[in-house]
Amino acid sequence: MRILTIAAAAFAVTASLISAGCTQRQDPDQVRRETAHATSVMKENVKAVAEGVREGLKSDKSVDLNSASRTDLEDLPGITRERADRIIAGRPFGSTDELVSRHILSDAEYDQVKDKVRVGKPSPAIR
Repeated sequence: MRILTIAAAAFAVTASLISAGCTQRQDPDQVRRETAHATSVMKENVKAVAEGVREGLKSDKSVDLNSASRTDLEDLPGITRERADRIIAGRPFGSTDELVSRHILSDAEYDQVKDKVRVGKPSPAIR
């Protein structure tokens, strides 16, 4: 009985969709305009996705611990705002492994970022 009810409901929905599609007459020019608009929107979305992928692939760019902004540091995997603030407060750094030896990051946290950070010359404002 339940199967018959489900089948009847499915048939009713299908029939109403078919009749709605058959009774509604669309202007071919309107269909072309809507299709062109949908295609344009889709192209813009594809461009945005491609740009995001391109930026993601640039992740091999390293961040200088002595000059990076909080935002740059927060973009590193596992680095929270609090960790970024601790890194900034700990400047200047002579080497990247000072993040662990000075107890700013744990070994596990450092392992996530060690290939993405470097130490440059401290800026005069830091000294």
